[in-house]
Amino acid sequence: MLLTQKYRPKLADIPHDTKPLVDFVVNHKKQKKRAILLHGPSGVGKTAAVYALAQHHGLELVEVNASDFRNADEINSKIGQALKQQSLFNSGKLILVDELDGIAGNEDRGGIAALADLVARAAFPVILVANDAWAQKLNPLRSKSVLVEFSPVASASLVKILQGVFAAENIAVDESVLKTLARRSGGDLRGALIDAQCLSAVGVSAKAVESLHERHQTESIMQALVKILKSTDPQLALSALDLVDEDLDECLLWIEENLPKEYSGPDLARAFDCLSRADVFRGRISRWQYWRFLVYVSALISAGVAVAKDKKSSLFVQYGRTQRLLKLWMARQKYARRKSVAEKLGRLSHCSVRKALDGVLYFQGLFERGLPVSSAIAEELGLEEEEVAWLAGKAVRSARVE
Repeated sequence: MLLTQKYRPKLADIPHDTKPLVDFVVNHKKQKKRAILLHGPSGVGKTAAVYALAQHHGLELVEVNASDFRNADEINSKIGQALKQQSLFNSGKLILVDELDGIAGNEDRGGIAALADLVARAAFPVILVANDAWAQKLNPLRSKSVLVEFSPVASASLVKILQGVFAAENIAVDESVLKTLARRSGGDLRGALIDAQCLSAVGVSAKAVESLHERHQTESIMQALVKILKSTDPQLALSALDLVDEDLDECLLWIEENLPKEYSGPDLARAFDCLSRADVFRGRISRWQYWRFLVYVSALISAGVAVAKDKKSSLFVQYGRTQRLLKLWMARQKYARRKSVAEKLGRLSHCSVRKALDGVLYFQGLFERGLPVSSAIAEELGLEEEEVAWLAGKAVRSARVE
């Protein structure tokens, strides 16, 4: 069990001023603004504070993660219902919208505006959690919310918390080691606890702490591959992609490229089975726009691949960049002119690009034979010289010579 879960703090243990949160929840009916926007860096205790607040006041906590919805309709459906329904046991209700940064983007059209409208008429206290409250995309919510900032946790507070955790685990640790561990966390309490758990498995010493890398907000895909392919711990693998600045599709391709270097035999078959199942969920996301399936994609390509092996390989492996992206780029370049001609033909003939592709193949035959009608077609479609050359087969022959 993770230490972050095992020692989830009570309200009095939160290393921040929680009075604004308490006052807002207790007196929310008198508040002009119907929500709190709790913001600050990752791992400083924002979500933990909301959980502790709900427990302390005996409130039913309804949590919605940003990955649960992608547009205005889903927000109105899910959060709107939560705001309308009474608590199951008449104990009061607290609405938590976590990872608010995740719902802002081109695919979330109207999402922030819809949430702002719901917040303005909410009958229950709403706590919104984000890393950057001052992002321009959050303007509609910021004007309707009370802003509460959680700064990085002070080193002294981190040392005190870590002392309590190690004491509860019956692990003797020198204070200088705790100070070094707290300093390296950079104010990230969750990260400090994860580091503490990793160290507890090998012994907490100054040498072990020095072996830890300085904590950064992002990690490289190479570091994530090590956690997944070299480990059999599902919890470690599950968090491997959290700090990687790559989308899941690219992470899947990286893992696919390097799997055969680490795995073999039945281990490799089980790992590729996990990747294939993840790809099935990606297809369902594409068809149904049900983005909650991203959770399954992430779990399958990380923890699923990690536990697919019976034991980790002791061989040194040099991971390489996925070649699939390069091949896809080359294919797109190869068919770029064909698609551009099809788009022009589709606009002129009022049909889809897919149907126009058949016509392009027909025109290609006319251009290759050099028939007089080809020049009239080129003028009517507004083709460029490169597109005409491609239809005539010159671009194809030049590419083969190269």
